[in-house]
Amino acid sequence: MKDTFEVNSTSRKMLNAYFENYTLEQLNKVPEGFSNNLIWNIGHIVVTQQLLVYKLSGLPMMVSEAMVEKYRKGTKPEQDVTQAEADEIQELLFDTLHKLEADYNNGIFANYQEYPTSTGYILKSAVGAIEFNNFHEGLHIGIMMSIRKFV
Repeated sequence: MKDTFEVNSTSRKMLNAYFENYTLEQLNKVPEGFSNNLIWNIGHIVVTQQLLVYKLSGLPMMVSEAMVEKYRKGTKPEQDVTQAEADEIQELLFDTLHKLEADYNNGIFANYQEYPTSTGYILKSAVGAIEFNNFHEGLHIGIMMSIRKFV
């Protein structure tokens, strides 16, 4: 799993660069032809990792229910994210990553509720969810690379 966590760390560093290189206005802009923006994709990535790994393992998540409702699959930006909200998402990028690795190393993922993903792949364990999460983050980073050309 060491490589899996290193891939996830690389993904999170790439996502963090958006906070460093784009203004809040740019992060919030939904370009024509897109249904979401840069900050929504980052929030969605954080929330999805928590849902796929923690919630389906029956464990408490680090994100609020309000955040889940705002960024879960099937949502889109309804209003601009504030600087405080952007700061929280940025902080969660690494807090959730570090906690996940520590929790995995401590063996807390004993139970898992199977979940069929929208790709057709069925998650059967927390390990599978962690690995699938890297794929999911890569998909959204690809979308963000397209969005960034128009902000």
